[in-house]
Amino acid sequence: MSDCQWLAQVHAMGLLRAAFVPPERIRVLRDYQRLRQDHVRMGGQHIQHMQKSLDRMNLKIHEVLSQTVGLSGSRIIEAVLAGERDPEKLVALCDGQVLKHKRVAMLRALQGHYKDEHLFALRQAYEGWKFYQAQMAACDLEIHRLLEALAATRPATASAADNPKVARSRKKYGPHNAPEQDLGPLLHRIYGQDLSQLPGLTPYLVMLLLAEVGDDMSRWPTEKHFTAWLGLAPGSRQSGKRRRHQCTFIGPAGRMFCLAARSLVRSKYLALGGFLRRVRGRRGAQVAIIAAARKLAVLFYLTVRRGWNYVEQGLEAYEKKYRQQSIQRLQAAAQVFGMQLMPGP
Repeated sequence: MSDCQWLAQVHAMGLLRAAFVPPERIRVLRDYQRLRQDHVRMGGQHIQHMQKSLDRMNLKIHEVLSQTVGLSGSRIIEAVLAGERDPEKLVALCDGQVLKHKRVAMLRALQGHYKDEHLFALRQAYEGWKFYQAQMAACDLEIHRLLEALAATRPATASAADNPKVARSRKKYGPHNAPEQDLGPLLHRIYGQDLSQLPGLTPYLVMLLLAEVGDDMSRWPTEKHFTAWLGLAPGSRQSGKRRRHQCTFIGPAGRMFCLAARSLVRSKYLALGGFLRRVRGRRGAQVAIIAAARKLAVLFYLTVRRGWNYVEQGLEAYEKKYRQQSIQRLQAAAQVFGMQLMPGP
């Protein structure tokens, strides 16, 4: 019997569990979001083409600036394409922080030679990037319209994103390629919780998770079912008495949690960041990121499904708790061998 025949027979007996299919409104949002992600990737290729053209002209502004097409980089590129060649005038177009800390480096980076063929390639790459920025903006309008329709069916809630100080700080230091619209209040009203309070999650990332997993966590009975569906739980395969490890496939939503966990590597005050660094020292970076992503997915599930309010305990409290647990494990291991653990001087 072939696999398709066996699956058809098992399905006829009702022994197959249905796969997760989000409702229609979430599927529409997912289509817009994935189309937007395609535009982000294709726009990133044009940024690489700009950097290549700048390198061939010996303009190293992308090695001084964190973003080639940021505020300062875009002004310099537009001025170069308009015919400006004076390094002093080009540096004057930069942001105040760049002028304060990187003025000398920018002057050295702008000592290049301008050739027509490289300027032509730079212009085409910049226009291509601008085109995909316009495509992303069109997708943002549709996504915002869908989020407003989803939020209209939910009761109004007070959100931390309504604070203008919080909105300004997230706007300035938010992720690259994030929508121009403020999605925090809409997402808070849809979920009923401010998920951006979880470590590593921004309103943009919460919107991406909404498009993948929806707003109804009852499709997964427990957090273990949810993390297993994401591909973040250890896989095992059992047949009779034989049981072996099986590699799991991390889906799109699982990769988003891994992306959020990766941003916690350099955190100074978050407990989850301390957990990630501790596991990384023993098992490596890849295992640590997946482990931290699973913990973050559990927090996401419990916040949405059970209405938990996440309170950050801090890195100091986590290290203190881990030290106590380590001492208890050492004491238990010493008792097995008939010994006693004594504190040092």
